[in-house]
Amino acid sequence: MLRIIFMGTPQFAVPTLTGIVAAGHEVVAAYTQPPRPAGRGMAARRAQVHVCAEAAGIPVLTPVSFKSSATQAELLAKGADVAVVVAYGLILPVPVLEAPPHGCLNLHGSALPRWRGAAPIARAIMAGDTETAATVMRMDQGLDTGPVCLAERIAIAPDMTAGDLHDHMAVVGAGLMVRALAALEQGGLDCHPQPVEGASYARKIDKSEARIEFARPAGEVHNLVRALSPAPGAWFETGKDGQRERIKVLRSTLAEGSGVPGVLLDSHLAVACGRGAVRLLEVQRAGGRPMSGTEFLRGFPVLPGQQLG
Repeated sequence: MLRIIFMGTPQFAVPTLTGIVAAGHEVVAAYTQPPRPAGRGMAARRAQVHVCAEAAGIPVLTPVSFKSSATQAELLAKGADVAVVVAYGLILPVPVLEAPPHGCLNLHGSALPRWRGAAPIARAIMAGDTETAATVMRMDQGLDTGPVCLAERIAIAPDMTAGDLHDHMAVVGAGLMVRALAALEQGGLDCHPQPVEGASYARKIDKSEARIEFARPAGEVHNLVRALSPAPGAWFETGKDGQRERIKVLRSTLAEGSGVPGVLLDSHLAVACGRGAVRLLEVQRAGGRPMSGTEFLRGFPVLPGQQLG
């Protein structure tokens, strides 16, 4: 049994935390981001890892940074063998990385060294990658540059969204981390430097990237929709006579047909692109609920042959 410090914040990290507990390890503390205002009332809301850890009886700490020597000393005093980091969101200085005897193991959502950085899942889909990986690496001072300990390949299906991949990878990654800890406990966790070739950076998604330009090839439009679903969501504007409305697209697929970019091709929401066409399978009007493309057209005044966006 290992004594573990867990560091994570969103739902993506929860399966790993529960997997570690189920494997019989002692989680001596869970570090997570502080509660933040959320929802209509802007009440302080605890992170998903915070809620999960408290339910399991694990002490929770929420420092805003690790710059102070007192915060670093508090972590060191936990006497952990290793720290497990999953989508934590805070920079860990060298004293923290070196505090546990076995260092810090990080679960990263890509086939390193491809897509180091903040948005590996979205960037892989946006680029049209057909495969990625869940990777356990030993952290160093660089940005996702540490040696790789274990990795498990994951196929990216043609219509898979970032949300789909996120949920699948969270489960795969949890199992991978449990395996890594078992190997570490037995003295057999071998980590190897990342190759120099093939490195790329997955920068954070900017809201300016979310607008759909139907003049782009259908494959690029489809990949943008998949990469940004469910959040922040790719979108286009439509309407006439000054009444413009933003429509968020949650799911799409490639479709047959062609035409002037942005023109509606049929009654099932196939739209012409710069090359080819894309069918919008699930959309959401401002303030509304997600609906199928066919349902959307029943309540929206546009006919085949007319400009949609």
